[in-house]
Amino acid sequence: MSPSDIDDVLIRGRAQGCKEALMCLGDRPEAAFAAYREMLAVFGHRTTAEYVARACQMAIEHGFLPHTNAGVLSRHEMKLLKPVNASLGLMLENVSPRLSQKGMPHFSAPDKQPNVRLRMIREAGELSIAFTTGILIGIGETREERVDSLFAIRELHDAYGHIQEVIIQNFRAKPGTRMAGCAEPGAMEIARTVATARLILGGKMNIQVPPNLNPDDHHLMLQAGINDWGGISPVTRDYVNPEAAWPHLDVLAETCRAAGFTLRERLAIYDDFLERSEFLCAALRPVAIKLQSDIMQPVI
Repeated sequence: MSPSDIDDVLIRGRAQGCKEALMCLGDRPEAAFAAYREMLAVFGHRTTAEYVARACQMAIEHGFLPHTNAGVLSRHEMKLLKPVNASLGLMLENVSPRLSQKGMPHFSAPDKQPNVRLRMIREAGELSIAFTTGILIGIGETREERVDSLFAIRELHDAYGHIQEVIIQNFRAKPGTRMAGCAEPGAMEIARTVATARLILGGKMNIQVPPNLNPDDHHLMLQAGINDWGGISPVTRDYVNPEAAWPHLDVLAETCRAAGFTLRERLAIYDDFLERSEFLCAALRPVAIKLQSDIMQPVI
């Protein structure tokens, strides 16, 4: 997206009452694509991280709190992005090195190496960055490997107290990919993993499943132990899963109500972290306080 494209989305998002600007992209595309490097140069930047920082600043000026998930970032890049982000994110996916062996889904993907992803999550903790992570299920892992991954997340959070949300994300088969013909995990398997995550991570952790990836199983996921649905946009589609439409908020609210919950908005930084000055830069605090005052009432 060009700066003018970004500005257009921000204007439309503001008109719809959106509060979070999600910056979601892959790992350093400038390292692989000459055309992308040329485009960055036209925009006046050398690296994607620099351009993302600019986009985040634009979002802040429009009254949004940015959240960036830009793949594996270095400590330097996270330091660059912290002043213009309420939070950062990276899916751990799984800690098993077995999934990086030949014939497995993470083969020939160095950014998927567990030690690389654990390093970034750990460094985010050292930098006092509110962080979102999670595991991906249905890619050939065992249940034991899922449990190992959840314990790895818990250990990092116990050490640094910085993980604000854990996503249990189900694999979706994509046409044209190496795993296009692979089976997707069923609803009960997803719910089993959510319940396991709740037991391992405790009652205070925020646990999410993407509602558009589980459109027929919202009540089941609430029963299993989630307390968060993630972002739902009235402006843009889910670019990672464009085939999966967002749920309607009034329907989702009724599902929550029937299960004994009230659907409410939340910010890109959770309340517990909003109150801790080391996690939110001073320049972002007025924006966060203004947005927090806007969401004191239930969505529905």
